[in-house]
Amino acid sequence: MDKKRQIAIFTTASLPWMTGTAVNPLFRAAYLAKDGERIVTLVIPWLSLKDQKLVYPNNITFSSPSEQETYVRHWVDERTGFKSDFGILFYPGKFSLDKRSILAVGDISERIPDEKADIAILEEPEHLTWYHHGKRWKIKFRLVVGIVHTNYLEYVRREKNGRMQAFLLKYINNWVVSIYCHKVIRLSAATQDYPKSIICNVHGVNPKFLEIGKKKLEQQQNGIQVFTKGAYYIGKMVWSKGYKELLELLRDNQKELTGLEVDLYGTGEDSDQVQEAAKRLELAVRVHPGRDHADLLFHDYKVFLNPSTTDVVCTTTAEALAMGKIVVCANHPSNEFFKQFPNCRTYDNGDGFVKLTRHALAEEPAQLTEAQRHELSWEAATERFLRVTELDQEFTRKLSKSPTKNFMSTSLRLSSSMEGASAYVHHVASGFEATRRIFGAIPKSLQPDEEQCKELGLPIPAVSGHAYLATEESKSSGVEG
Repeated sequence: MDKKRQIAIFTTASLPWMTGTAVNPLFRAAYLAKDGERIVTLVIPWLSLKDQKLVYPNNITFSSPSEQETYVRHWVDERTGFKSDFGILFYPGKFSLDKRSILAVGDISERIPDEKADIAILEEPEHLTWYHHGKRWKIKFRLVVGIVHTNYLEYVRREKNGRMQAFLLKYINNWVVSIYCHKVIRLSAATQDYPKSIICNVHGVNPKFLEIGKKKLEQQQNGIQVFTKGAYYIGKMVWSKGYKELLELLRDNQKELTGLEVDLYGTGEDSDQVQEAAKRLELAVRVHPGRDHADLLFHDYKVFLNPSTTDVVCTTTAEALAMGKIVVCANHPSNEFFKQFPNCRTYDNGDGFVKLTRHALAEEPAQLTEAQRHELSWEAATERFLRVTELDQEFTRKLSKSPTKNFMSTSLRLSSSMEGASAYVHHVASGFEATRRIFGAIPKSLQPDEEQCKELGLPIPAVSGHAYLATEESKSSGVEG
């Protein structure tokens, strides 16, 4: 009667890589486990030493999974202010240089024993299942929830032959997500649309940013001038992360923005080009290396400029609002959640950007209410997540509540059979090295290598077969997502 739900959160990255799919699932695990009502396990990628050196910053590497687990736990406990109570498991991963992301190796669903397979949360479900070859997630787990983090189509459109690539990727994403997920949450309407998906921002802000904002609020209430610096932007320094749009807005409106000074903070592949473009402007645009957004250096800036339209829900925008700053951002679906806050100002064109930027620099930010601060928090994000997924309600699968409705029952069986056939096609295709390579998989990623198996304590796999276990597939005949 009182059996706790068991939740496994699978994600595509891990600290110390400070990317959204490393940070947000970590906070989700901590806050879902906080009240002790659920058993939560975070499942993250383990990289070989060679890949660690390519991915992790500041020459940080780990000789064992337990060493990395210690690092991850210390990081999250220090920021939440409480000792986290969730498990951590590692799956074998490899870093793809061309995709600049980590891809899973082998069947990562096996990291959760069958007897503990209850609920799976797939952070970036398309990314986790493009090359999945193994048990069907919907069969192994009673409920599979996909959370869509990334606007892959927007990134692909910016590449060579981007329109055709985006067209193909859209259908591949729809295919794998429908096969493997019962429910899909889109953080905003900026992501690809998926059938029967729910739009809800289930992310919160790192608690330390709310603490910074609280201190600023206390100073404001005591009549202290708290924002003594002007405008800035922070983000990975690649053109697609808003730098192209920002520098174009500044270039095209230099006369209207005379006297404006902007500081840009970031590190990335396009740093040199961004610096050159900034030097060509008449405005004072200074380019600096990347820093932690919570650094004391940023506390006194008043205005955060963020024209990026490739984000789904921009983490740095949420952080800036939590710190009490004014945010000037594009009127774009990725910013819809932030429009409820009085310090969020959205523009539609260059004239609007100029007007809002000038006004923001001339006025003081509104003081956030307690309710507004809560809405930005991980506590509120967890409440939203539990509400839209209905995790705390008993999850049962029934084809039809009324067995006499033969037509509906037949339709559901047909739908399940078609989905099973589609899953079988994906399973077979993903089981051949040649097919995997055609669609961009890392070579020899069908099974983990001997080194990764030893590091993770996994059995060294035999040569993989391509048969789809009939016993597993037969279970799907009575399952309706």
